[in-house]
Amino acid sequence: MWSLPAAQLAIMIAGCLAMVYTQLTMSPATVQFARDYGATGLHIGILGALPTGMLFMQFLAALAANHLKYRRRLWFWSTFVQRLLMLPLALGPWLLPDLSDQFWLWMLIVLTAINHGLIHFSTPLWLSWMGDYLPHRGLSDYWGRRHCWMQLAAAASLLGGAMFMLKSGLDIRPAFSVLLIVGAVFGVADILLFIKVDEPAVTPAPNPRLREVLAAPFRHGDFRRFISFTCYWHIAAMVAAPFISYFLLDYVGMDVYYVLLLWTCSWVGGAALSGRLGRLAEVYGNRPLLIICTVLKPLNVIALLLTPRDPSIAFWLLTPVFMIDAALNAGIAIANNGFMIKNSPVENRTMFIAAGTALAGMVGGVTSIIAGAFLSWSMDRTWHVAGMTLCGFHVVFAVSMVLRVIAAFLAPGLREPSSQGVRIVVTELIGVTPIRILRFPLGLYMSRRAVTERAEVPSTVELTVVDVDPLETVGLESVPIEASPLVASSEQASQPVQHAKAA
Repeated sequence: MWSLPAAQLAIMIAGCLAMVYTQLTMSPATVQFARDYGATGLHIGILGALPTGMLFMQFLAALAANHLKYRRRLWFWSTFVQRLLMLPLALGPWLLPDLSDQFWLWMLIVLTAINHGLIHFSTPLWLSWMGDYLPHRGLSDYWGRRHCWMQLAAAASLLGGAMFMLKSGLDIRPAFSVLLIVGAVFGVADILLFIKVDEPAVTPAPNPRLREVLAAPFRHGDFRRFISFTCYWHIAAMVAAPFISYFLLDYVGMDVYYVLLLWTCSWVGGAALSGRLGRLAEVYGNRPLLIICTVLKPLNVIALLLTPRDPSIAFWLLTPVFMIDAALNAGIAIANNGFMIKNSPVENRTMFIAAGTALAGMVGGVTSIIAGAFLSWSMDRTWHVAGMTLCGFHVVFAVSMVLRVIAAFLAPGLREPSSQGVRIVVTELIGVTPIRILRFPLGLYMSRRAVTERAEVPSTVELTVVDVDPLETVGLESVPIEASPLVASSEQASQPVQHAKAA
C-alpha cells in the first residue's frame, strides 16, 4: 500500500481523471446529442433531474456499509460497471441502425439514470472511506487543491472535446460516440489508481436497526439544519441549472463548439480560486464560505436573463460570469464536503453523508422534471412584460433567481461550532474599506499569504491503517454544482467530491 503522501497524490490524480470522464460523457454535447434524436424540454428536464434525482441510491449504499467490514470491493465493482455503462450508446446506433431515434433517445435517458444511480451508490462509500483515511487537519485545504486540479482537468477535457468536434467534421452522433469511448478509458484509469490506497475498517453504527440508522442524521441538530438548507438550495438551483446549455443551444443559437468552450472557461475560473477557497474553509470553517458563495449565486441567472439572442455577444458576456460562477460552485462543493465529513460521526458516517446529499438531490430531481415539463409546454409561447418579450427559459431563470435570493437569507441559519464569522472571511478576500478595495490585487496577495500561514497544514500525518483487499473505486463527489449540464452540480449540488455542473 502507498504511504499517506503518495496516496493523497494518487487521489488527486484520480479526481482529475474522473473529471475527464464526466466532462466527456455528460457535457453540453450530451444535450446536443439528445436534441439530434428529437429531445424536447421535458426530455432535457428528465436528463437534468437524473444526477440529483438518483441520489436516493446513497441511502442504499449507507445501509450496505453498516453491514460491511471494508467498502473497497463493493465500491470498485459498482464504479467499474458505471464507467463502461455508456458504451452501448456509443456503439449501438451503428450496430443496430434500424432502431428508431426515439428508441435511442430513451436509451440515453435509461442509461443515464443507471449511470447516476451507480455514481451515487458509490459516492458515500468513497467519501466515508476518505473521511476515515485522510487526516481531518488540513482536509479543506487538501480538498481545495484537489478541486483546483480537477477543474483544470475538466477545462482541458472540454477544450479537447470542443476542438475535436470543430476539427473532425463529424456530425454530433459519431462525434459523441468517440467522446463516450475516450471518456470510458479515463474513467477506468481513475478507479485503478485506488488499488493501492489503504482503507481503515468500517466503524458500523452502534445500533444497526434500520430505523435508528436512517434517523440518526436527522436527530443531530446542526446536521438537520444543513440537510434542510441543502434541500431548499436544490430546489432553487434545479429550476434553472439543467437548462443552461439547452438555452444556449436552442434559444441563443450558439454552436455546440462554443458552448463547450464557454464551459471550458468556466472551469478555469473555478480552478483559479479553488485552492484559496479551500484554505479559507480550513482556517475559518465551512459555514462562512458556504454563506458567501450562496449570496453571490443569483448573479449567474441574472446574466442569463440579460443575455441577448446573439451567439457572439452571448459568448463574451457569459464567459466572465461563468468563470466567477464556477469559483462559487467550487466554494460550495468544498464547504459541503468539508461540513459533511467533519460534522459526521465515525460510526454511521456513510448514512450521514447520504442524508446530507440524497434527500436534497431527490427534491432537486423532481424540481427539474417539473421545470422541464413547463419548458416543453411553453416552447411556442411568449409573454410581453414592460416592453420585453419573454419565453419559458426566462420564466424558469427568473423563478430560480428569486429562490436563490431567498436562499441567501436562509444560509446564515446554518450552524458550525468551530467556524468563525462571515465578515472576517470577506475581509480576508477583499478587505472592508474602500481604500483596501482600490488596492485589491495587493490586498488579495497579503490576505492570501496570511491565510496560508494560518492554515499550517502538516506535510505528513501518521495514521494507523489496516491492509485490505486491493479493490476500490473512485466516486465522483456528488455535490450539486452547476457545471456541465448533466453532472451533479452544487447547484445541482459534488461535486461532486467528484462532481459535478454551473447554473
